[in-house]
Amino acid sequence: MQKRHRNGTGSDHGLKNVCVYCGSGKGRTRAYAAAARTLGRALAKSGIGLVYGGGSLGLMGELAHSALKHGGRVTGIIPSFLSAQERMLREADELIITDDMHQRKMLMFERSDAFVALPGGIGTLEELVEQLTWSQLGRHKKPIIVANIEGFWTPFLRLIEHMRTESFIRAGLEVNCTVVESAEEIVPAAIAKAAAAVGEAEETVITRL
Repeated sequence: MQKRHRNGTGSDHGLKNVCVYCGSGKGRTRAYAAAARTLGRALAKSGIGLVYGGGSLGLMGELAHSALKHGGRVTGIIPSFLSAQERMLREADELIITDDMHQRKMLMFERSDAFVALPGGIGTLEELVEQLTWSQLGRHKKPIIVANIEGFWTPFLRLIEHMRTESFIRAGLEVNCTVVESAEEIVPAAIAKAAAAVGEAEETVITRL
């Protein structure tokens, strides 16, 4: 495990780190890479650390390099068998090499206060669906932001609506996520959802008292 440390961020919005799932390729359209760079910059400027898959290729690389370029904190978490294939980012402030994918995903979950899905492949989809499932089952209340850049996630969102129509998603098993259409909306949406969750928790405490 490789570590470097920066000074504290000074953020006051309750989000210390945000986990971003995205592709190790750049995709067909330049808008995806542009969105990744925009998000990396926005996280850095907001004093929010980036937790991500640890690679230097594709959208992962664009995202992490942008965050570092703008003074952000970056934690990369990558399984050993992918360290060469995805060219792990040695410049990250903290680089964690795990034994397997399960350990990687659990560490990403534990170290993050919210989750963002940029465009990506089957791995990105799997990670997003896992967080949606855990949220659906009440295992966490962390914000989940789906960045529907250039309509990338529209087919998936239609599938969720189809599941709802067919009564597989029903009352008490809602799928909780916030959909945004541009990279500029991601950080404000995550901050707003985190603040709302804190407000709900405070109301619950007051009610119980």
